Amino acid sequence: MTAKFWIAGVAVAASMMAQPPQGPRGFGPGMGRGPGGPGGPPPNEVVTGAPYSGVEVRSNQQVLANGTVIQHQDSTKVARDSQGRTRRETTRTAPDGTTQTRISISDPVAGKVYELDPATKTAFARPAHFPNQQQQQNGTQTGTQRGTAGMTRGPRGGQPGQPNANIQRETLAAQTINGVIASGSRVTHTIPAGQIGNSAAIQTVHETWMADDLKVPVRSKMTDPRTGTNTMELTNLMRGEPDASMFSVPSDYTVKQGPGGPGGRGRGPGGPPPVRK
Repeated sequence: MTAKFWIAGVAVAASMMAQPPQGPRGFGPGMGRGPGGPGGPPPNEVVTGAPYSGVEVRSNQQVLANGTVIQHQDSTKVARDSQGRTRRETTRTAPDGTTQTRISISDPVAGKVYELDPATKTAFARPAHFPNQQQQQNGTQTGTQRGTAGMTRGPRGGQPGQPNANIQRETLAAQTINGVIASGSRVTHTIPAGQIGNSAAIQTVHETWMADDLKVPVRSKMTDPRTGTNTMELTNLMRGEPDASMFSVPSDYTVKQGPGGPGGRGRGPGGPPPVRK
């Protein structure tokens, strides 16, 4: 694994790490946003007082026109402590048989995110902005208002327009998933014929099942005829405080300052805004 690869990825890691363990965050093709989509918490929400650990299993299946099935699967060890610090560790096998491991640590206490390269024992660090409780509450309210009934923006941008007839939102009956009671939601999006050059309407369906007390998705499924079916399931869920050492950079690692966005100060693609000093 080269340092160049990890430097290029650290900006994306910042956006990943400023959120609770959920996703993609996936490595695989067509994984999209993963369980952090509809029904999930705001992308940079810090959840405190709800520690847990588990393994996210993500899979992608695509059926080609000739019947060929392409499948990808990877798993990520995830953990969150009572202070809202999170850790994600993903190992995947490359086509040549070599393995690559990515470890990301988000520390809202220190206001930093870290991307660790176990192969070189190097950690790339950068400051990150985490909203306070009041900002999170305001963001949740705004997100709820914008998400209701698939509202679209009016001509002045901040005002809701008419409901989007192409987006349908449903609340699903609660069910037990891997021993956890989870509430479900479904978002169905229809792309009318001709909108993207399609000869017929295209329909995508995203289902998310949330463990409400932990504020973390335990299962998600995205069905899109263009990319196939992507699923995530949280397995081996254990409630309780993880080992504190999981959320700090090991003492034998070399810590380097990672880049931000353009000029090293801005945010990476989709990442959180930089800390203002």
